[in-house]
Parts: sequence; structure tokens; C-alpha cells
Amino acid sequence: MSKTYGYVRVSTQEQHTDRQIAAMLKAGVLAENIFSDKLSGKNFDRPNYKRMMEALRPGDRLIIASIDRLGRDCYETIDQWRIITCKKMVQIIVMDMDFLEDLQTKDVFGRMLGDIMLYIMSYFAQLEREKIITRQKEGIAAAKARGVKFGRKAIGKPRKFDAILKQWRAKEITTTKAARLLGVSRPTFLKWTKK
Repeated sequence: MSKTYGYVRVSTQEQHTDRQIAAMLKAGVLAENIFSDKLSGKNFDRPNYKRMMEALRPGDRLIIASIDRLGRDCYETIDQWRIITCKKMVQIIVMDMDFLEDLQTKDVFGRMLGDIMLYIMSYFAQLEREKIITRQKEGIAAAKARGVKFGRKAIGKPRKFDAILKQWRAKEITTTKAARLLGVSRPTFLKWTKK
């Protein structure tokens, strides 16, 4: 008996999958058949995506909210589409591109049109990803030019650092003990000793 699965993806842990999951449930996908990842779409090395691929059987249906939820790399997305539809014999339904569903079930000409649309939409998904990366780099560069500091705030050396450093250099205490007395990690202590 064929099953309907849903695949949901957001790019970061901070983002929420609620909207996509609600859409899957509304489309009739059972909660236990929804696979979800909180990882970038730049490749398909995602744990729940792999689990979903193992679960798919010929005659099943896979629902995704939009083509960029499957992936953002144009060529990898097209490869995965072919693996799912041709090798696994599973029908893909893209909720915001319902015309693809109709084209998959048509004759050779209809499938060709579907492939062309898939290439175009995958290309735009990849283009959008590249734009996001460019905007992030530009934003970071602009922030650095304004003097914004990134990363963790540097830890200031405690007052007792000089006394502990003296003991450490005299080999009276170990690196581990010196770091512990200062309340910092060994790498931090060693970095301070070089300054």
C-alpha cells in the first residue's frame, strides 16, 4: 500500500518548521510520515532526508512546500528529483508548483515541460542562495568597516595573572593548574603567555 510522505526543511536551528508541518498535515500527511531537517539546503547530507529516502517505496508520494525546501543547489536538486521520480518511482508534489504534479503524469512532452520548469525553478533557488551569501558577506564587511567586532568578547587577564605566570615559568605549577587558578581554559592561558 502506497504512503504519502512530507519533507520539511529550514536552514538554521533558530528557524521554525511549524508552518511547513501545518501545511503537510493539512495536505493529509500523517505526522509520523513527516521528515524534518534544520540544515542548509546546499547539499543532501541531511540525516532525516536520508531516513526519508530509505522509507520511500514505488508508488509513494512525497510532498514538499517548495522546490528550495528540497535543495538549493540546482544540479543536486535535479539529480535528487530524478532519483526520487525515476529510480524510486515516487511522485513528488511541490505545493507551490502544482502544475509539476500534472506534468509528471502526462506524456513525454508533458514530462519534458516539467523537466524544463524544474531546471528553471532549481536555478532560481540556487541563484537566491548565492544572493543571500553575497548579501551576508557584504553586510559583514560593512559592519567590520564600521568597527563592529564579531566573535566572543576577549576575556581580560585577571589581576593575579602576572604572579601565576611567574610561578608557571619557574615550573612551580603546571599549565593546567595555572589555567584553573585563573578560571580559563589551557589554550587561553597559553595564548596569554605569548603576548
